[in-house]
Amino acid sequence: DAKAKDGWPGLLVGDMSMPRGGPMPFGHASHQVGLDVDIWYKPMPDRVLSDEERETMPMETFLIDPGRVNPAVWTPDYAKLLRRAVSYPEVARVFVNPAIKKWLCDNVKEDRAFLRKIHPIMGHDDHFHVRLVCPADNPGCRNQPALAVDEGCGKGLDAWIAKLSKAASP
Repeated sequence: DAKAKDGWPGLLVGDMSMPRGGPMPFGHASHQVGLDVDIWYKPMPDRVLSDEERETMPMETFLIDPGRVNPAVWTPDYAKLLRRAVSYPEVARVFVNPAIKKWLCDNVKEDRAFLRKIHPIMGHDDHFHVRLVCPADNPGCRNQPALAVDEGCGKGLDAWIAKLSKAASP
């Protein structure tokens, strides 16, 4: 059980694709293929949330500026959560903010293979986006391109962070 292994009390699910895809009532084009879900970094509370609480719960950014995570709120427990998320064979990719990917690259020291499945994308500073693999019984579904052999922690990510950091300068 994930709680016993990682100390995580449960997940809060945000926007989720319709079972066979299709338009979302409020846009969110990436979720229209039926394979996407947003997961909040905020741990599940010890009670069932009301409908109103679920719709109005504030989600705070984990960034101190566009190129860096806030060390006061981002902890290694979130790296454990992301490691668990990509550990399932049904998960093709997990998309996170570039600053979060950079933190992972700089701070994860052991068993870094999971970093291959974690990709930077703008936004996603308060949640992560999961893209599932196509179901075996759906021949019309097209999977993501094959994963790169590297961890995605090289010059491309560094250039992205430099650009984001420069944009944050006064």
